[in-house]
Amino acid sequence: MPKTQYYTATSIDGYIADEHNSLDWLFETGDGREDEQGTSPFAAFFADVGAFAMGATTYEWVHDHDKLGDHPQKWREYYGDVPSWVFTHRRLPSPAGSTVNFVQGDVRPVHAAMTEAAAGRNIWIVGGGELAAAFADAGLLDEVILGVAPVTLGAGAPLLPRRLTSARLTLTGLERRGPFAYLTYSVGAPH
Repeated sequence: MPKTQYYTATSIDGYIADEHNSLDWLFETGDGREDEQGTSPFAAFFADVGAFAMGATTYEWVHDHDKLGDHPQKWREYYGDVPSWVFTHRRLPSPAGSTVNFVQGDVRPVHAAMTEAAAGRNIWIVGGGELAAAFADAGLLDEVILGVAPVTLGAGAPLLPRRLTSARLTLTGLERRGPFAYLTYSVGAPH
């Protein structure tokens, strides 16, 4: 059964980006995230993804960090032809040849379109935390997968800026990969 999954890296103190909306802190940890076969957890995860969504801040960071305006082919190198949706209230540049759809508003109709496009594969909620929380609020988030990095940021974009109690979260997986702890939680319906 396909799942809608929020798969993200987080600092020990619960931030997914620093106070400048940067992910540079994540890359300081090195390549300890690969398994014995040299496969990163992300590559293994993404192999099952049929559609994904991200917020505007995350998209802008990827676009700017990887200079997609100058190198639009990088989008396809990272994500292939997997359809994507970016939630935004403003006009953003789209990498040439990408499958990016810009949307706003209620996550429910977008989730329905993503489910159809995913054709039986999983849906990935990239981030940020507010977008993942909107899917959780709508009862459309099945799983949270956290790669906890050995760093504290002290401030920044919160992992999930909502109160989700243990009544909705059940730990279903725990794994160590290099310096990262991977925690997987199933997410129950809102009460």
